[in-house]
Amino acid sequence: MPRLLKLAIFLIVGGLAAFVLLRWLITRTSPMPDNLGVSNGRFQPCPDSPNCVSTQATDEQHAIEPIAYDGNTAVAHDTILAILQADPSYTIITDSPTYIYAEARTAVWHFVDDVEFYFDEPAGLIQFRSASRLGYGDAGANRQRMEKVRAAFEN
Repeated sequence: MPRLLKLAIFLIVGGLAAFVLLRWLITRTSPMPDNLGVSNGRFQPCPDSPNCVSTQATDEQHAIEPIAYDGNTAVAHDTILAILQADPSYTIITDSPTYIYAEARTAVWHFVDDVEFYFDEPAGLIQFRSASRLGYGDAGANRQRMEKVRAAFEN
């Protein structure tokens, strides 16, 4: 076998092994946060980093509008749940009548983002929060994800 071909095979196999190892490390070093959930109708605030959006945030960097719904909370809940279940990047972790928590994984590196929905029945609003577990920035991925959920809900 020519030397150049051996080198090419070595580089390809080594690159794939490094990729698999890095994905495994990312998964192992990003445990589920222990501060998720809703307390008195509120999510945990977003961190200072720009990799989080929340309908309950008041600063421009993190704020995003909630989703309004008319009628039955159970119908709104089931619609959000169906949107998440139709997308293979989501894994539903908690599902109760007024709260859904899901993990969203990025396609290539499998970075995990925590996505929460709170159904504020008296206000007729779906409050939500989406935050990256690792890193500082997310190139707008959390905001884009939540706008995609909003568009699916409104159609």
